[in-house]
Amino acid sequence: MQLLVKHVRLAKEAALAEVGMQDFEFETLHRLASRDSRQATPSELAGELMLSPAGMTGRIDTLEKARLVRRIRSEEDRRRVDVALTDKGHELWSAAMQVRARAEKAMVAVLDPDEQEVLDGLLKRLLTSVESARG
Repeated sequence: MQLLVKHVRLAKEAALAEVGMQDFEFETLHRLASRDSRQATPSELAGELMLSPAGMTGRIDTLEKARLVRRIRSEEDRRRVDVALTDKGHELWSAAMQVRARAEKAMVAVLDPDEQEVLDGLLKRLLTSVESARG
C-alpha cells in the first residue's frame, strides 16, 4: 500500500508541476473550488487544511499576490474577511484537476472496467471506515 501511495503522490506532484502549481496552492484552491460560493473565511480554511492562523495568512498572501484568490471584506462586519477564488485561480485549479484525472486513469488502466469498479467500491469502504474511526 505504501508503494502505491508513493506512486500516487509522485503522479500528483508531476501533474501539478505540469500546470506550474505547488501542492499547497492546489489544496487551498481545491477547498475553495469545492464550495458553492467559492469562498470561505481564513479560519475555516485553516481548520480544513490543519494550519495555524499565521500559516494560513501566509498562504493566502502568496495566493493573493499570484491573483489566484482575493480577500473580500464583509459589508456588515468590517472585521470579517472572506477568501474568494478568482477566475484565474479557478482556471488553474481546473487545469490541475484535468491533468490529475489523466494521471489517475493511466494508473488504473491496467484494470478492466469491472475491476476498476470493484477497486472503487473497496477504496470507498476503506476510506469510510478510516474516517468514521477518526471521528
